[in-house]
Amino acid sequence: MNNKIAALTQAVEEFAPKSLAEVEDFRIKMVGKKGEMTALMEKFKTVAPEQKREFGQKLNALKNAILAKINEQKELLENQVASAPQIDDMSRPGSAEQLGSRHPISLVKQEIIDIFSRLGYTVADGPEIEDDNHVFSRLNFPMEHPARDMQDTFFVEKAGSEPSADDVLLRTHTSSIQVRTMQQQEPPIRVICPGRVFRNEAISYRAHCIFHQVEGLYIDKNVSFADMKQSLLYFSKELFGEKTQIRMRPSYFPFTEPSAELDVSCNLCGGKGCPVCKGTGWLEIMGCGMVDPNVLEANGIDSKEYSGFAFGMGVERIAMLKFGVKDLRLYFENDVRFLHQFDSVL
Repeated sequence: MNNKIAALTQAVEEFAPKSLAEVEDFRIKMVGKKGEMTALMEKFKTVAPEQKREFGQKLNALKNAILAKINEQKELLENQVASAPQIDDMSRPGSAEQLGSRHPISLVKQEIIDIFSRLGYTVADGPEIEDDNHVFSRLNFPMEHPARDMQDTFFVEKAGSEPSADDVLLRTHTSSIQVRTMQQQEPPIRVICPGRVFRNEAISYRAHCIFHQVEGLYIDKNVSFADMKQSLLYFSKELFGEKTQIRMRPSYFPFTEPSAELDVSCNLCGGKGCPVCKGTGWLEIMGCGMVDPNVLEANGIDSKEYSGFAFGMGVERIAMLKFGVKDLRLYFENDVRFLHQFDSVL
């Protein structure tokens, strides 16, 4: 038995496999059900009692050496396989990688930015978590004014039971960026403010609690309503086509006076009337108006020397009109079947 143990110990020390298959064969031969260790354990039963301790220690040492050798060689060969260069079959036909595309909201937002940049507007940015002071108070929203109910707000932290300029909230419009711009920059000011906004609204095919806006602000000396109308006419023609017409309907916003809703002629029916424009031939795309003197004064600008106009539009609304999308929830579902439709749009 001593001779057998010695022979197996030497075999373990000299074992140098070239493949994982050889390691597996060695394992079965040594410690398998019918392997060498099993045979030795059967012989161990016949060993005299006074010799059992000696042979038991030798058998345990041999078994540990076998298992250590197997694990060592297996790990060594696996590392060699992992580090070996993979040589592909160069004769196989290639497969083109599928390229992604920009999201339709990003496409439309960038197009709007590009159009206004040609008119000299620069992009301004601001935080999504704002305070009441920048979202409402400095935009001519008195604390108890019912106009605050026009926008259902997500409040993060209330300063008290009553409305306060210190209340923390998710911005309901990017007009807060205009406020920060007026506070930090001397006129003339010509900026557009793209960004994500939040309102506590029921989600449906035409409304969502998260959406995107692009708002614009132009302040200088002798800025008139005619300047605003001509700028927005240029924008509409650039976005929807040269034949696009616009009309303005009187409206109300706390921060502009006078205020208007801007409609464009339906680009789907050419103004003749269709289900999309509900037979009117017109589609509403934005609100606009001359900046209220109270807003200018509240933000440190002399309303007797300067005037200006502001406008704002929903990017989802523009994208729905531009691409014929009928359910704005599709913009937020990340369904690749929907997104792949815009692969060819630059």
